[in-house]
Amino acid sequence: MFVSNLASTPTLDGSSLKIGIVQARFNEDITHTLREACVAELKAMGVADDRITLVQVPGALEVPLALAALAQIEDPEPFSALIALGCIIRGETYHFELVANESGAGVTRVGMDYHVPIANAILTTENLEQAVARQTDKGRDAARVAVEMALLLEQLA
Repeated sequence: MFVSNLASTPTLDGSSLKIGIVQARFNEDITHTLREACVAELKAMGVADDRITLVQVPGALEVPLALAALAQIEDPEPFSALIALGCIIRGETYHFELVANESGAGVTRVGMDYHVPIANAILTTENLEQAVARQTDKGRDAARVAVEMALLLEQLA
């Protein structure tokens, strides 16, 4: 049986990685904090500033298309992993479910279609308080997931 060295608590060294981040601007106070926590964690794991690309889009529904565009870039090298940042807060209409479901499905589809790991940190919360409570931890989590999965795919290749 093959067991990855990354199976248990891994040491995450992102110094060789190139990471792309797509940030939705809708609920910008939340997504700004997600981005700041994510970038700080990437840097703490050794990802250099010039190896992090940030793209901003209007909202969560636009995130998958921007991820797909980044996933197609191979010059001078492809992205090791991508990160989706956004915040969808439930309102009084069905729109919440549509945006949450479609953006989530789109993010997953891009990862599978382009065989690139994507850390999905598009928050889906009932209210602003829940989003605020999660924004920093989820930003850091997204960075760790992206680095861990990029290293795992390198190891499996």
